[in-house]
Amino acid sequence: MMRRKIKTNAGFIALMSTVIISVILLLIAVNLSQTSFFGRFNILDAELKEKSSALAEACADTAILKLVNNPSYFPPAGGESVSVDGNDCIIESVSLSIPKIINVQTDYKNYITKFKIEVDPSDDMAVVSWEEI
Repeated sequence: MMRRKIKTNAGFIALMSTVIISVILLLIAVNLSQTSFFGRFNILDAELKEKSSALAEACADTAILKLVNNPSYFPPAGGESVSVDGNDCIIESVSLSIPKIINVQTDYKNYITKFKIEVDPSDDMAVVSWEEI
């Protein structure tokens, strides 16, 4: 009689162990798939921000070039739109003081990058500082 009771309990324990292990493996699989799914979006965000930053840098370089060609360059009110490879960026302002402070902004697919650049006109437009704001 004792043997029969042990066999019945052994089957129940094996069944419950299988169910618990299956649930744990299912949770691990779901978690890993969500991580890779959201990881794709993080990579896309980083790439779009990098493109936005590159566009803003091109705009800043254009502003410096305009200052080299015309030391009294000042963008119109509201900023000057500059087209770079089919995308637009804005030279927002150029200060009248020395060193010149240039503010540029770009909006590339809703990823906004703003730069503040200080250049010294007395030192062949050497960049004194360059920061993202």
